[in-house]
Amino acid sequence: MGSLTNFTENEVLDHILKVGSYSPPATVYLALFTADPGETGALANEATYTGYARKAITFGAAAARAVTQNAQVDFDPCTGGSNVISHWGLMDALTSGNMLAYGAFSASKTVSSGYTPFVASGQVQVSFTSGGISTAYSNSVLDWLFRGQTLAQPANIYIALFSTACSDAAAGTELSGNGYARAQCNAWDTASGGASQNTNTVTFAQASGNWSAAVYAALYDNSSGGTYMLYADVNDLTVLSGEYARFSAGAFDVTLD
Repeated sequence: MGSLTNFTENEVLDHILKVGSYSPPATVYLALFTADPGETGALANEATYTGYARKAITFGAAAARAVTQNAQVDFDPCTGGSNVISHWGLMDALTSGNMLAYGAFSASKTVSSGYTPFVASGQVQVSFTSGGISTAYSNSVLDWLFRGQTLAQPANIYIALFSTACSDAAAGTELSGNGYARAQCNAWDTASGGASQNTNTVTFAQASGNWSAAVYAALYDNSSGGTYMLYADVNDLTVLSGEYARFSAGAFDVTLD
């Protein structure tokens, strides 16, 4: 099972949160490594045997928070040298470039002269761990990153509050009545390490009566309905009649993993 690199997590968050706009590569390349490149996407341990070159890779439709290689990838024959291949990386260029995701093979393989490496269909899979991003939206993000599908950048971003827990599968029970409305938040810090925070204080409408205690919050692309994107625990936010619910600058954290 593979994970996104920090580079990709940051680009995804900046795109979703309107900090910047990212265009995934038209072709994704599979690279071979002799050690774990890690979330920084280090290229120091990429294969060096004679004849090695990255190869294009394709994926089937994302499901259950994961996207999986859907065709065998054949590499050129090794004509000299030797490497023990243990890890893979997904790259946005045939040479150099940025690593999008990385992972370990189920078993290491020695590549030496006369051997023609291949990676069987289904061996490379990239997934989101549970939490932080809804399953439906994570599938859309993975299809956008690795299959060339469209992921619309929100025109506006809204924070919604919930009286019951949100989950990967579905949002909780959203607050209603007594003046409650989602709060618009279009200012976010540039993502770093796969995380971002609201840049400015976000203030909800004044409560005209007591609100139910909010235990979760989520980001949507609409003031009502819309796409359930990212979510977080807010630790029992209580708002009484006449008060304002607020997230101070930096108080609402969103993270991808």
